[in-house]
Amino acid sequence: MTPPRLVATDLDGTTVRTDYTVSERTVKAFARVERAGSMLVMVTGRPPRWIHPVADAVGHRGVAICANGALVYDLHTERVIGTHLMTAEALRTAIEVLGEALPGLGFAVEYEDGIRYAHDYELSGWDNKRSEDSIGLTELMSRPAAKLLARHPELDSDALLAEATGLVGDVVLPTHSNGRRLIEMSAPGVSKASTLAELCGRHGIDAADVVAFGDMPNDLPMLMWAGRSYAVANAHPEVLAAVDVTVAGNDDDGVARTIEELFPEA
Repeated sequence: MTPPRLVATDLDGTTVRTDYTVSERTVKAFARVERAGSMLVMVTGRPPRWIHPVADAVGHRGVAICANGALVYDLHTERVIGTHLMTAEALRTAIEVLGEALPGLGFAVEYEDGIRYAHDYELSGWDNKRSEDSIGLTELMSRPAAKLLARHPELDSDALLAEATGLVGDVVLPTHSNGRRLIEMSAPGVSKASTLAELCGRHGIDAADVVAFGDMPNDLPMLMWAGRSYAVANAHPEVLAAVDVTVAGNDDDGVARTIEELFPEA
């Protein structure tokens, strides 16, 4: 099998372990990709502020597509080098429509320069809220954003995604990447796949020359676009049903093992 020209991989739940570490085997596998002359692209829902530990662990190799396609981040320099933001108008419409239709929904907005939370947003373990990060809804929707987050007190992420898609799917692109009653929304047409395709186009790389790894619904556009797609064993049922091949889970180095097969070394 011809080695791919580009390897695109999700992070959390795919290459990052449950304890949020990156295994030494995975680090070595990533290095194989670049030694072979291929591109390594991390494609994640994480914003840039959560990328540093991974960039450090992998020796600052490659490029990261962050916030589900909204931001492109150079891991060598740790700087944002591209943006695909939703307009303030789209942000405002999504918040107003969802807030009216789904009482109790809390909002947070990921901007290019960091996150801000509405006063009533329910925090999770990922969040790092300071008093100056909590603002009113009017201020929250006052400028272009990378990603809109919405958390419901009861609905799980699959149910919440279905509701949001019906309500504001023509204004923003909803998706989700975990099961904590949370959905994420990007500008219309902006996904992991769209920004990855744009990056590949600049480098003359066809979809057929790309392999992609993922585990959650926000990975589906990328997995459908890539020439070869892989899901880790712990993936969401929709992802497992959609991909070409299922590999070992994120805690068992499934991505690293597959890269070793794709890029054999003497």
